Amino acid sequence: MSTQNKEEPLVFAPETYQYEKGSLSSEQVEQDPILQFKAWFDEACKVEKLPESTNFSTARLPSGRVSNRVVLFKELDHKGFIIYSNWDQSKKALDVKSNPYAALTWFWPTLQRQVRVEGITEFVDKQTNQTYFDTRPRGSRIGAWSSPQSTVISGREEFDSIYAANELKFANLEKIPCPEFWGGVRIVPLEIEFWQGRNSRLHDRIVFRRESVDDDWEIVRIAP
Repeated sequence: MSTQNKEEPLVFAPETYQYEKGSLSSEQVEQDPILQFKAWFDEACKVEKLPESTNFSTARLPSGRVSNRVVLFKELDHKGFIIYSNWDQSKKALDVKSNPYAALTWFWPTLQRQVRVEGITEFVDKQTNQTYFDTRPRGSRIGAWSSPQSTVISGREEFDSIYAANELKFANLEKIPCPEFWGGVRIVPLEIEFWQGRNSRLHDRIVFRRESVDDDWEIVRIAP
């Protein structure tokens, strides 16, 4: 086979390092994966920068086209993991409308750990939305009203004009209401993987999985 026309890669095998900080077995994890996540997240908060950053993946039907983005994980309860965003015409909003399944991934390099979540999305109630919305900086609350997220705009000036108009609109209002199109989505897990990096890329992977949200969790080890 001729290699004369083979294109040279722009990036090839970046230098990396071995994972040597820990190990993980099924005997070490909590029987409830939500509690296990809480334990790992608490550890990550002590040593990682922005430990709440997570990759949120969705897929559009019927095409099956996948999209993902980094968002900030904001709440955990015994049902699942909550993120907040614009759910009007953004790409993720249209994905979720056509397909309720989604996934989250956290990577904590200092701890050499990763957590993957696969599950079903559900919208949280208005009071939950408003309670979180009230914690946001004022500028972020006005921004939520102002951005037609992911839609094409003529330039930065168009958005700045909308934002300035909303600053005037809410100027005398201390408590800004949460927009109807903005709020929280909970990812109710069907599978949660706890990944601990190991030497020679022979990582430890402990997985909690269930067929439906009404089933009990099965705990298994999967190959690296």
